[in-house]
Amino acid sequence: MIVDSAIYRDGSRVEADGDCRELRIRACEPGDFVWVGLSDPTQEEIAEVADVFDLHPLAVEDAVKAHQRPKLERYEHMFFLVLKTLWYVDEQDAVETGEISIFAGHDFVVTVRHGQGNELHSARTQLESSPKVLRHGPGGVLYSVLDRVVDGYLAVADELVIDVDEIESSVFSTDRTNDSERIYTLKREIAEVRRAVLPLREPLQRFVSGTVAGVHQEAAPFFRDVADHLARVAETVDSLDALLSTAFDAHVAQISVQQNNDMRKISAGAAIIVVPTLIAGIYGMNFDHMPELGWTYGYPFALILMGIVAGGLWAFFKKSGWL
Repeated sequence: MIVDSAIYRDGSRVEADGDCRELRIRACEPGDFVWVGLSDPTQEEIAEVADVFDLHPLAVEDAVKAHQRPKLERYEHMFFLVLKTLWYVDEQDAVETGEISIFAGHDFVVTVRHGQGNELHSARTQLESSPKVLRHGPGGVLYSVLDRVVDGYLAVADELVIDVDEIESSVFSTDRTNDSERIYTLKREIAEVRRAVLPLREPLQRFVSGTVAGVHQEAAPFFRDVADHLARVAETVDSLDALLSTAFDAHVAQISVQQNNDMRKISAGAAIIVVPTLIAGIYGMNFDHMPELGWTYGYPFALILMGIVAGGLWAFFKKSGWL
């Protein structure tokens, strides 16, 4: 459905009633443009907008189906940009994704949003309070949306940093922990972030270099700022992925060390039990001519011998770190 639509003239919003066709007719002065925002539209809902602004059918199909890779495509009188939106659910260590598709021409911008994250109403409100940016026309809208989306990437990256720090503390703690499942979950979520971030670098570079028709060269510094933030997110994602791989290797090594310690303790315990058992086995054979069988103190002597040997083995294993 259409969430909001308005005409913008000389950096300000012009209140006007009517459907998209009437708004485009009224945007008749030089520099005027129309911004139409849609959220999870059906094929029928977007068809009317596509007819008014002569949107390319292939781009319309991508915008309706969603689940597209971030990309920038140029058509005759417009360009089409796809962005992935990200937000973090801390309780599940999960990165949720949405999508924003942007159609932009010299006198219009149509944004199509899918998913619950990164609503664009606040971006529109913030942009309307910045006439200097809004005077750049559709390029200003594009910058505002990109800035909001990439800021969302930064927030997700910050949350992932916290989780990876927790994993590192857990892996190298003295407690027995099972971190492999959480490490795998975080690596999968980092891969989700990478699928949103890395493909966006090339389109942003085109905006920075001013090679996209319809976006003024004067807007390049704004896009350069967004590109810097995106590069920071990409570097953070790469470093987190490497840290998780190292943490997983360390976790496996810790498990191996713990198993070796367990085996040493089991072996030491078995040795302490085996020697008294050996003594008891010898004196339980009941031969007629065995030493000490007729001795009055033979029984307590055997018990004391067992205790001394077991205690000696315990002290030896304790000193050597096996117990």
